Amino acid sequence: MNLRKTGYFLLTGFLLASCGTTKPIAESPVEKPTIQQTLLTEDQQNEFEYLFIEGLKQKKLGNASNAASIFSRCLEIDPNSAVAMYEMANIHYANKDLTSAALLLEKATSIDDSNKWYKLLLAQVYQQRKQFIEAAAIYEKLCKLEPENLEFLYSKAVLLGMAEKYQDAIEAYNKLEEEIGLSDQLSVAKQQIYMDWGKPEKALEELEKLIAFNPQEPQYYGLLAEFYQSQGDKENTLKYFNKILEIAPDNGFVHFSLAGYYQAEGDFNQAFEHIKLAFKNEELDAETKIQYYMMQTADPENSDWTDAQISEMLAILFEEYPDDNRMFTIYADYFIRQNKLTEARDYLRKYLETDPSSFVIWQQLMFLSNDLHDFETLFTDSKQAIELFPNQAVSYALNAVAALQLQKYEEALTVMEEGEPYILDNSMLKIQFEIYRAEAYYKLNQVEQAFKAFDEVIKLDPDNFMALNNYAYYLSLRGEDLDKAERLSNRVVQANPTNPTYLDTHAWVLFKRKDYSLAKFYIETALENGGDENAVLVEHYGDILYMLGEKEKALANWEKALELGDGSAVLEQKVKESRFIESNE
Repeated sequence: MNLRKTGYFLLTGFLLASCGTTKPIAESPVEKPTIQQTLLTEDQQNEFEYLFIEGLKQKKLGNASNAASIFSRCLEIDPNSAVAMYEMANIHYANKDLTSAALLLEKATSIDDSNKWYKLLLAQVYQQRKQFIEAAAIYEKLCKLEPENLEFLYSKAVLLGMAEKYQDAIEAYNKLEEEIGLSDQLSVAKQQIYMDWGKPEKALEELEKLIAFNPQEPQYYGLLAEFYQSQGDKENTLKYFNKILEIAPDNGFVHFSLAGYYQAEGDFNQAFEHIKLAFKNEELDAETKIQYYMMQTADPENSDWTDAQISEMLAILFEEYPDDNRMFTIYADYFIRQNKLTEARDYLRKYLETDPSSFVIWQQLMFLSNDLHDFETLFTDSKQAIELFPNQAVSYALNAVAALQLQKYEEALTVMEEGEPYILDNSMLKIQFEIYRAEAYYKLNQVEQAFKAFDEVIKLDPDNFMALNNYAYYLSLRGEDLDKAERLSNRVVQANPTNPTYLDTHAWVLFKRKDYSLAKFYIETALENGGDENAVLVEHYGDILYMLGEKEKALANWEKALELGDGSAVLEQKVKESRFIESNE
């Protein structure tokens, strides 16, 4: 018996169609139209041929719309031109207009039933439309046109299986087997048909045939083990996975299979031992191991592995592939999940030392510095990222953030001006730029421009609560347009009733409006929601209490704010003099 491995014949045309993607517009099977059933004058014939060739040129140049218009004109001249219909159908198929493509091809094949190209494209269209029986019927006709072309027979068999015409599919596969001999590709396909058909005993026969022919092929025992696993036969599953180790002790994949088996059984220690063996296996490549690791750790909330086990997996991989810079990003991801942001950032920096060309890594590095509030580092790294990737607006935004935090307000404005052309249609980034611009202008005491920028933010994003809050707070500090300040801050606290920062702003606006009782309600709500450790909020509470005549409690809160640190510039003076002192902070 002649056994041929999978891939004996490459079914590229069918496989491309079966993956569900749209193929590029195919080359015409003929250089010019040859089949005409409409009686044309010589002038019409000449015009048709000229237009048809021009249509092919436009198609080849990628001008599908122009080509479609030209082929449409061809069909006006000769409504029975199968080749023009085919070309039009090709364009419709590429544009995923399967209905139009099918109608044209059905007519084209009725006019010229011997053209295999028309039939092949029609079969692909039918398959995309899940008309599997109709597609199989097309391949049956193609088999008659070219009986030596086994690809057509294979495609027919696959489509019959997809149409759940199991008996017909098996007969087609059997006919293929008669032509090419026993093939693992065909046997596995038949096994799957039998499983779908509800005939596991016949599926088992197919696998046993393969093993009988070549009992030293590990892949076949793997298929057999997976079959028994699907049937819930644990004993035979384990038996045949272990059989692979017996005949191919260096086979690394079987350790992944055994790990999966023990994982399903809840024996995670045994599963982990096989993962370690797989990771140390020299026959497996780095890509396979890394992908397996990522799959196993993709959902930390529902992981089967302890932190210690994950750490050990990483250590093995790093020992095996110390020069693979992907390990740096994997370690970074691991530390991010552990909330060890400094360590994560260190590994990203190691990656960039080996390959500084990845903006994705630069971006993650900058985000980590931002999360760590390490604005000096963020300022430096974002400058370097701008030099390397001058068209990435996010680097300019992060540099502006760092500049604001470092009180480099002029630099913040400059970098935003430089980065603005790269925002393009990113509306969220445009809003961020306007917020940062407003903050920089305010800190530079360019109040009119700051408030203009805040107005622009609110126009772009009416529910940007950070901008609404800051705008209201700055208005209240200046004692300007307090009606507007109250409207803005009221919108914020209505949407965020437990946010201590927003509640404090609203309380301060009310304080400035001398509505001390209502201000007290909001500041106490802020303190109850986590604001009691914030010096500014506690100081504001003291200010409000003072205005309500509760001077002892006011002093106690000012003293507490002083202990917490980061209060206003006049806080210490308030404590010393036991009285409220106005501040513009």
